[in-house]
Amino acid sequence: MTEIDPLTLAVIQAGLQQVCNEMDIAFSRAAFSPVIAEADDRSDGIYGAEDGALIAQGELGLPVFVGTMAHSAAHLARLICEGSVAPPEPGDIYIVNDPYLGGTHLMDVRFARPVFVDGTLFCWLQNTGHWPDIGGMVPGGFSAHATEVEQEGLRLPPVKLFKRGELDREILAIIQSNIRVAEQRIGDIKAQAAALLVGESRLRELIARHGAAALQAAIAGIRARAAERMRAEIRRIPDGVYTSEAFVDSDGVVNQPLRIALTVAKRDETLTFDLSGSSPPCQGPMNSVWATTCSAIYLAVKHVFPHVPINAGTFEPLEVIRPEGTFLDARYPRPVSGCAAEVSQRIAEAVFLALAQAIPEELWAAPAGTSGNFALGGVDPARNTGYVMYQITGGGYGGNAHDDGLTNGCSTIGISKTAPVEVMEQYFPVLFRRFAIHEGSGGAGQRRGGFGVHYEVELLRGEAKASFVMDHGRFGPPGVLGGQPGAPNVVRLHRGGVTTVPEHLSKDQGLRLVAGDRVEVMTPGGGGYGDPLMRDRVMVARDVTRGYYTAEQAERLFGPFA
Repeated sequence: MTEIDPLTLAVIQAGLQQVCNEMDIAFSRAAFSPVIAEADDRSDGIYGAEDGALIAQGELGLPVFVGTMAHSAAHLARLICEGSVAPPEPGDIYIVNDPYLGGTHLMDVRFARPVFVDGTLFCWLQNTGHWPDIGGMVPGGFSAHATEVEQEGLRLPPVKLFKRGELDREILAIIQSNIRVAEQRIGDIKAQAAALLVGESRLRELIARHGAAALQAAIAGIRARAAERMRAEIRRIPDGVYTSEAFVDSDGVVNQPLRIALTVAKRDETLTFDLSGSSPPCQGPMNSVWATTCSAIYLAVKHVFPHVPINAGTFEPLEVIRPEGTFLDARYPRPVSGCAAEVSQRIAEAVFLALAQAIPEELWAAPAGTSGNFALGGVDPARNTGYVMYQITGGGYGGNAHDDGLTNGCSTIGISKTAPVEVMEQYFPVLFRRFAIHEGSGGAGQRRGGFGVHYEVELLRGEAKASFVMDHGRFGPPGVLGGQPGAPNVVRLHRGGVTTVPEHLSKDQGLRLVAGDRVEVMTPGGGGYGDPLMRDRVMVARDVTRGYYTAEQAERLFGPFA
């Protein structure tokens, strides 16, 4: 079958999407760790058998995994073809977290399950889950001072963790011997595998309903339509060359900013992205592997054109020039723990700032652009058990032509949300003394930026080590068209009656805490859009009444309003 009527095509497309959505839901519901079960730091998708091309990805999964899992599936297919990895059999599940094989940081662990139809490999089901710990120098894996990837944790090449449906206990023992709180990871491992099993069951129902040939034809048709839809969107952008830059606070080792220099060339139906003018490879863990760099650009463009269906065709009109010799094309053994959660968001920010010059009515000022990675690890003396707590937080989004920015929005790269503080207090020996809006953080503009969050968490008992890999502590998220930047990220440690700020502002590791010590974080606000003096005076007064700004702040930022 080579042609499928539009109605059947739409039904199959929705069916493939539903397969992925059900995998996402099953993964979160069965997972043990709050970062997956509550924060949804995971994603599931369907990928081509031979080339790993994206067929469908769950609407409930992290956008940053759009590109990385496709790269990962392609590497797996290549290694199997070369004979470096054992060929798949029904019931197998491969595990891999190698950043240089289509990954992100080591904590993002990917499972891949082959689906066979009549003895032939039909596709790959794949998911990624953020494990709270993968070993390494510090609990949680976010080592701000790592200078080589081995210091960040256990790196896994593609190996079969499940063989014909049976868990390989020897490989599991190796993994558990190299990570913290190992006995708890089996819950996440089984949840991750179960999600793929759900996906295969639902996919087989779809195949039984329509036939494998019809599905293959539909997949090709869906891809072609997505490519044409993206080309149509690109045609609306004026031809030209648009440049922008974004800055990473530091690499965690050398206290100097890293520059992302982007040139976007639009011609006819194609967008070409060139990052080759960016900073060279860095010593610390803010290098980005190629798969993550690509994925950051893909997800940024998808933000701009959200109605284009997501599959491999979506990105065919996008050309990304590999930025060799920069920190955005990390090669072994460069450390990379900050690439997915932080550097990718600076890349997306550069895309937004560049395209805002071309189509300002459809873009926005820079969002908070940090996941606020905070890890705390120790032993709870009341339970006599070890723990690793991983916290992510939202921030303000940038204002746009029509609205103020969203307050406490999720990171640019994901749909993950902060786990409820009640759940965190139940799992870990901590108490959240504060969780509130970061007042005054929204960048001034005709449409102001949204506000970040302000939280303060206290260690209740025992000792622990705290680590941070965040960003936008040196520079606040930029405004556009005359708008002002949002407030930067702030980290404060209150220990023994003394308050300190990390040398690198947003990055540090292995900080010893004892009972009564507190960590305070204020996440960035979004940038402002347009001239602040053009903001409606009624809106300024409303913001003051609600306590978003003090009267003095408002007058300084927006001019007289009373």
